[in-house]
Amino acid sequence: MASLSDDTLRKILLQIQQTAVQSQRALNVSRQQMSAKERERRILQLTIAEIDSLDDSVNLYRGVGKMFLMVPRPTLQKELKKEEKDLGDDIVALTKKSKYLEKEFNNAQGQLRDIFQSVPRS
Repeated sequence: MASLSDDTLRKILLQIQQTAVQSQRALNVSRQQMSAKERERRILQLTIAEIDSLDDSVNLYRGVGKMFLMVPRPTLQKELKKEEKDLGDDIVALTKKSKYLEKEFNNAQGQLRDIFQSVPRS
């Protein structure tokens, strides 16, 4: 470490700090998105369960702007299940992204820790 100039060391330290900050921010955004998707998925699951508990004679409607359109039960169930599957896929992707960002953040923290521990104290 002593062979590096102070300016070079400062640039490396700044780059590692920026990586850590960016990773932490992206991780927080990813976790918030995952939480929102899980909430949406749970609402869809409850809606599907509620529709399944209704009689076949009950008319089902979907909101479209300021009006409601009657939708056949199989069509609505198919749409809701597809939405639920899509949300599940999004959650899996966000989980992978969160794990990667967490690893990146931990690596940057480890590098910072190593740099500060290797610097001689005067």
